[in-house]
Amino acid sequence: MKKSVQFALAAAFLAAGLGRAAAQDIKIGEINSYSGLPAFTEPYRKGWQLAVEEINAAGGVLGKKFVVVSKDDGGKPADAVTAANELVSSEGVVMLTGTFFSHIGLAVADYAKQKKILFLAAEPLTDAVTWGQGNKYTFRLRPSNYMQAAMLAEEAAKLPAKKWATIAPNYEYGQSAVAVFKQLLSAKRPDIVWVTEQWPPQGKIDAGAVVQAVAATQPDAIFNVTFGPDLVKLVREGNTRGLFKDRTVVSLLTGEPEYLDPLKEETPEGWIVTGYPWYSLKTPEHDAFLKAYQAKFNDYPRLGSIVGYETMKAAAAIITKAGSTDTDKMIAAAEGISLGSPLGPITFRAIDHQSTLGAFVGKTAVKDGKGVMVDFVYRDGAAYLPSDEEVRKLRPQN
Repeated sequence: MKKSVQFALAAAFLAAGLGRAAAQDIKIGEINSYSGLPAFTEPYRKGWQLAVEEINAAGGVLGKKFVVVSKDDGGKPADAVTAANELVSSEGVVMLTGTFFSHIGLAVADYAKQKKILFLAAEPLTDAVTWGQGNKYTFRLRPSNYMQAAMLAEEAAKLPAKKWATIAPNYEYGQSAVAVFKQLLSAKRPDIVWVTEQWPPQGKIDAGAVVQAVAATQPDAIFNVTFGPDLVKLVREGNTRGLFKDRTVVSLLTGEPEYLDPLKEETPEGWIVTGYPWYSLKTPEHDAFLKAYQAKFNDYPRLGSIVGYETMKAAAAIITKAGSTDTDKMIAAAEGISLGSPLGPITFRAIDHQSTLGAFVGKTAVKDGKGVMVDFVYRDGAAYLPSDEEVRKLRPQN
């Protein structure tokens, strides 16, 4: 009996010690579509793992260990909300981060609003995240559809093309991207005519039918929003049927290694794209990131790597500036916060909680049997955002 009591006391003391140790951690919840889109989310995970390692090597946050608890949403909004609830109620996270697909980002943003917890959206691009359905608790890192469409529309307006077609996945991201690109380009070029819109289901494109439908309208140029396996199928079928011959294509995201690399020698040349030409960047900030990433993973970074890395760097910076994990204090700290990134300095705007992270705009080419970006320029996101007055009309006031 005496030994049993001693064992019970020892177990109790051990549990108490573990509890105190856990209490010293600052826990961040992270949700993403790891099983739904591994081409982007696996590099993204590597990026945030590197950031967490660097943060803790430098002393953690507020003197505590910075810990990320990650969950897979399976590409489903309902599963993402369930994951968010588990992270908040069971894991005790002080902030939610992540998500890839736009409709999932909106679902988690709504959850954050209801539960009054800060959500740092990493990837979802729909403008609704920070504008139409924006809320006090939600911030976004990546440049939005509006920002990237504005960069591409700037280039598209210089083209002689008058008849345009669009191809986009039929869900929130694709619908939002097409709507804003058409709005911005038509404002610059009132002479443009939109001859067709093709809306293949995400992940299930019938590329032959789409190519045939677009070709039938004889456009001068095409705005493409497909990505991942759908993009590969579209390019392959378009190349076979000559859709891209003597036509300009403006393509959102296609210059990202995640989507360009699988095309290899099939990469169509001369497309105007946004992307991430990591192999040609020569700045101290990017060199340091590239060296650390390659040393840890023996691999080259994708854009997802940058997004994951900077998401956790931003989360840590927000808590550090707040001096607390209190939600209202973190929100106050996040509004207007400025920090560095591998692509240069960024700021989270107070008016709409959108970061000014930019994007590279350039053209596709083939080099040594691989798709690459050439003739690219980094566009600062701050230059492609509407004024505070315009945002007030777009965003519900808290």
